[in-house]
Amino acid sequence: MISKDTVKQIVESYITAKGYYLVDINVTKDNHISVEIDHFEGVSIDFCVELTREIESGIDRETEDYELQVSSAGLTEPFKVLKQYQKNTGNEVEVLTKEGKKITGVLTAANAEKITLQIEKQIKPEGAKRKITLCEDLEIPYENIKTTKYIIRFK
Repeated sequence: MISKDTVKQIVESYITAKGYYLVDINVTKDNHISVEIDHFEGVSIDFCVELTREIESGIDRETEDYELQVSSAGLTEPFKVLKQYQKNTGNEVEVLTKEGKKITGVLTAANAEKITLQIEKQIKPEGAKRKITLCEDLEIPYENIKTTKYIIRFK
């Protein structure tokens, strides 16, 4: 069986200098290898092909038979690493907390401990006829987050 660490070492040594980052690697028992990468400016198919060739040159097919898939992190997939949060700063996201609460807002900051969302709240001031919208910053520690996804809006 091919080691996940072997694949990770090949991938990281190739992509780091080029500004890409590793999102996820999965190696199954039957040697199906899937690699997800990302970049702050997106990932081209050409780069996925380059990385595929680099991985193939580092793993001997004569020794191990394997299936390899290299792709960019999907738009609709949950975030897995801090750099995905940082890449999506300024974008609208949906956070599902471990308590099951969905929170939608604009991701304004992300660091190693927590994220900050700007959320809109509707409140009705005393004596007013209509509700008004207030923006509020909400900090959510990663240990309280089950998933975070980018929200795609067609306007």
